[in-house]
Amino acid sequence: MTATRVHADGAAAPWTTTEFTGRLRAVTAARYHDRHPFNLRMHQGELTPAELRRWIANRFHYQRHIPVKDALILAGLERPALRRAWLRRIRDHDGTAEGEGGIERWLRLGEAAGLDRGELWDASRVLPGVRLAVDGYVNFCRLSPVVEAVAASLTELSAPDLMRTRIAAFATHYPWIDPAGLAYFRTRVGQGARDGEEALALVLERARTREQQERAVAALAYKCDVLWALLDAVDAAGDGDRGGGAAADAERTRARGRAAGGGRAAGGGGP
Repeated sequence: MTATRVHADGAAAPWTTTEFTGRLRAVTAARYHDRHPFNLRMHQGELTPAELRRWIANRFHYQRHIPVKDALILAGLERPALRRAWLRRIRDHDGTAEGEGGIERWLRLGEAAGLDRGELWDASRVLPGVRLAVDGYVNFCRLSPVVEAVAASLTELSAPDLMRTRIAAFATHYPWIDPAGLAYFRTRVGQGARDGEEALALVLERARTREQQERAVAALAYKCDVLWALLDAVDAAGDGDRGGGAAADAERTRARGRAAGGGRAAGGGGP
């Protein structure tokens, strides 16, 4: 076991670049959501259409907030070159014109799976646990030092492999989804690799003390927890779906409509 190096004042010495990089990569290797049971079932072709649509709708709630968290990080970057590089991430998701960008591609994935884009935007399918996870992540990027917010984005280091696995799984197991709807996954293979390496370089440059390095590692672990919690919520909501398919999905939609209409009438109004 290697002894911890310390400064003369007793503080732990920073990890070397190699050590620090290894610890960051170890977090995603052990805790990235590619290991979540829901993702494993997805890639093994075991999801019902209803489960897959529920995941697409709830993941969209996360997708639509990616440019929001990136704008918060952008505001904390003091150099123009850094802001220009990070601004590209916002353009990647929002596009530079209507009908472009990662959010648009995710909407098309939803349509290919039988979801209406208006329903995705109105968030009627978003589960409370997903809202909590996404809000927590956005607030983390709002309130944390910029190096920690950037470190949290390093889940992108593992995203390209996940995208490749997902593309193959959808083509093999879910042929009822139009292949054109998989454009988001294809695009993120290259974008994720580029973004992950750029963010890693920034974290390695900015996190210079052992405390800063440890907080960066903790930030990345937190982001892994966010993605895991999102899938926990989606998976837990699906117990009634397995075997129920589209019929169960449609019944929940009707139930939401009855609750929204009848509940207000019975209660005499209210928010």
